[in-house]
This record gives sequence, C-alpha cells and structure tokens, in this order.
Amino acid sequence: MNPRRLLNLPTLVMALLGATLASGCAGWPVQEMSNARQAIVAAQKAGAEQYAPEILAEAQRLLESAKTSSSKGDYRTARDDADQAREKAIEARHVAEQAKPPAKTPEPSPNP
Repeated sequence: MNPRRLLNLPTLVMALLGATLASGCAGWPVQEMSNARQAIVAAQKAGAEQYAPEILAEAQRLLESAKTSSSKGDYRTARDDADQAREKAIEARHVAEQAKPPAKTPEPSPNP
C-alpha cells in the first residue's frame, strides 16, 4: 500500500464521521417548533381567536402536524410544517391587529 494513502485514510474516516454527525444534528426542528409556538401565542394575545379564527386554527393544525412528523422521524416535513405554522400565526396576528378597534387615547385635559 502507498504510505500516503494510509495517512489520508484516517482523515477520510474522520471526515465521514463528521458528516454523519452533522447530518444527525439536522434532527428535531427545535427552533422552528419554538418559533411556531411563540407566534401562535402572540396571535392569541392579539385576539386572533376572535378576529382570525380560521387562520389561527390552520396554524395550530400545522404545528400539530409538525409534532406528528417529528415523532415519526420525518424532520424535513416537521420543519416545513412548523415554518408554515409560524407564517399562518403571524398572518392571524396581523389580521387581528387590523380588525381590532383602535385603543382609545385619553383626551388631554384643558389647562385652566
């Protein structure tokens, strides 16, 4: 065997091991799921349950689908569903914010 090839073999093995570990990190979409949950909570606080119930329900359905896909190991679908859930929740929040009547601001009191 060529001595140079033997020196490159450990490097090759380490590179393959590193790639395998890196692909394993592309697992459970923790950040995407968290983002979706936070966006849903923000939509609820903005009044989406009253002003955009269908859009909010779609966001919640997509988040549940993401959880199901994750539990099955289908992380790509889970990530996509979680991202879509976040987008729907943001849409629901915007609809709710636009539909709510503006908050009343107190009239300035006249100076005597």
